[in-house]
Amino acid sequence: MDLEQALQTFLDESGELLDEMERILLDIEADTTTPEQLGALFRAMHTIKGSAGLFGLDEIVSFSHQAENLLDKLRDGEFKLDNDLVGVLLRCHDHVKAMLAALAAKESLADFHDPDLERALQAYAAPPAPSRQESLPVELERPPTEPANQHWVLSLRFGPDVLRNGLDPSSFIRYLATIGLIEQIETICVNLPAGDDFNAESNYLRLEVLYRAELSERTLFEVFEFAREDSEIFIWPLKAAAAHLLEACASATPPEAAAVAAAWRRFGALPERPADAEPEHGHDEEDVPSLSLQADKPLIAAPEPEASHPPSAAQAPADARGGKHAESKFIKVEASKLDSLINLIGELVIAGAAANLAARRSQQTALVEATLPIANLIEQIRAGTLSMRMVQIGEIFNRFPRVVRDVSKELDKPIQLHISGAETELDKSMVEKLGDPLMHIVRNAMDHGIEPAALRAERGKPAEGNVWLNAYHESGSVVIEVADDGGGLSRERILAKARERGLVSPEQTLSDKEIYPLIFEPGFSTSDHVTNLSGRGVGMDVARRGIEQLHGAIDIETEPGRGTAFRIRLPLTLAIIDGFLVEVGQSTFVLPLEAVVECMELPVQAQGDGAHACINLRGELLPLLWLGDFLELPARPGRRSNIVVAQYGERKAGLVVDALLGEFQTVIKPLGALFSRLRAVSGSTILGTGEVALILDVPALIRHATEQETQRLALLHQQTGRGRAIGRPLETRQPSAGGERGESI
Repeated sequence: MDLEQALQTFLDESGELLDEMERILLDIEADTTTPEQLGALFRAMHTIKGSAGLFGLDEIVSFSHQAENLLDKLRDGEFKLDNDLVGVLLRCHDHVKAMLAALAAKESLADFHDPDLERALQAYAAPPAPSRQESLPVELERPPTEPANQHWVLSLRFGPDVLRNGLDPSSFIRYLATIGLIEQIETICVNLPAGDDFNAESNYLRLEVLYRAELSERTLFEVFEFAREDSEIFIWPLKAAAAHLLEACASATPPEAAAVAAAWRRFGALPERPADAEPEHGHDEEDVPSLSLQADKPLIAAPEPEASHPPSAAQAPADARGGKHAESKFIKVEASKLDSLINLIGELVIAGAAANLAARRSQQTALVEATLPIANLIEQIRAGTLSMRMVQIGEIFNRFPRVVRDVSKELDKPIQLHISGAETELDKSMVEKLGDPLMHIVRNAMDHGIEPAALRAERGKPAEGNVWLNAYHESGSVVIEVADDGGGLSRERILAKARERGLVSPEQTLSDKEIYPLIFEPGFSTSDHVTNLSGRGVGMDVARRGIEQLHGAIDIETEPGRGTAFRIRLPLTLAIIDGFLVEVGQSTFVLPLEAVVECMELPVQAQGDGAHACINLRGELLPLLWLGDFLELPARPGRRSNIVVAQYGERKAGLVVDALLGEFQTVIKPLGALFSRLRAVSGSTILGTGEVALILDVPALIRHATEQETQRLALLHQQTGRGRAIGRPLETRQPSAGGERGESI
């Protein structure tokens, strides 16, 4: 195993442990803390410390050891987990996380010290543990408390492949020196080959150690957790070691067994031989009688369970005795490899479409039937591969309990976070880019939305404010809601600020749904003071741009005095989608199939010059948009037009096209920077003929159609008073992503 790869694995696993630690600290309360939760906190820090010791990361080992001591006292009931202690442990979490980030960035850890945090840890220690600023030599390093330490005999026979697996036996010894005192080490190398038989990558040494520490047998076994699989690790109290000599030497050769016995005699584990009986070379093979290899002997001697801490299935060293571990249900794959696979599958989809088209054009029945199973298999491979990129959105949601806790303390506002729908899945590439927009919206809700406790009491509300995070699937999209029960958006303040900045003219009259999206304008803020959290007018603008880059949209619903809800709607994936091909003029376009509700012929009475109009669709007013006129494409005379009924959220519109070409597996190809401002187009794809087809932005088209039809009906009503005779205005929402989209190409 490459050392860099092993280090990356350590960073990944430590990050997961820290995330779990943070989640537990934010979930538990002092009155409902369970021993399992406290044990999980202790194991997280203990594992990080042990793993860091294997890589010689003394700074991480030293600090995590202090945090581990505090967690051990907490687990033993010496302290009660209150808000102050949770705060200290969260700071420990942050400090270790910062050191890991610096390690990943190849930065030095020498200056990573937090004196305030170290003093806080020492305040919980009894007596305060002295901080070591530098690592001492192995033979000089002593544990903080020497009285009542117990002597142990450690017989360590690391496997021959331990070096190839990226583990350094000396790192275990260095780590032992940080938590106890190594009094003697005997190196046994009687099996060392000579000449060409020697392999520098193989381990031939056996270590016998006399160790003193105020630690349990279980804790010592946990030190060697990563080396158990191919090694023989024996640990006994010094006084009881003699009875286990045969067990320690069960798989040893006679010279090796004699050397072990001689080392134990020097430790005091075996009685001294008379001086006249001492062998010339320091050991005698006959000193260890009847040593034979026993097939049923375990490779690792497990300690007896302790009364105070009964072993669990996850902790017991006996798990390794059988030599087999439970098969892992998950494997880690580099994201770049998965992205490369999806790109190849995208090309396979395009090639498959070309083959199907060629088969149909050949009019050979056998060839067409032969390509159908291939197309079905490609579809299954596509769906299966894309599902591997789907991750639960809880990966982002789990960040926010800590954010809400810290911000609420900074603002001195008691705020409770409620999370639901964390199991909703979304493309991983989108999840990674969604964190910052959500962060800005949540912080804005806490700062501007939630009122101070005194004001909430005046309004008859509970002193504690609430913020909700929710996610769910709807109409082939993922909807994420961020809501609060604060004071809501102030229409007057937003409008006044917009007029002050020249965004709205003084004589211009806007509806509520036109005013509220103004908060997404760059530099827009209704706050009179600039703080660490808000006031500069950049947060909501960043949120909108981030969501637009994901081909999503954001809507606002607010009610003065009762709260505000931000509703983000995103596509499931940005890689491969099921599309629906339509023809407009001489061009072919793709509509996302998930947005298509139904198709129909355009009624004769609705035929016109392409002006905005609407039809009655089973009692519902459906606005129409002629794509040929909207896209300024010449029409093909003599063809009957069709309507594609498209839906996005709660809104529907009819898109008038010249022809319907059917479903098509669409590989989304991003447009270049030159086309970044084309609001009616969201991407492109390659057809089976090799031609390029544009993917239409259905949300933008629907918004454009509904808004234009609403304005037309309102204008007609003002001019003739006959607006209600035509039909009731369609209730729509203004585009929350700021401004009209899709007016022109």
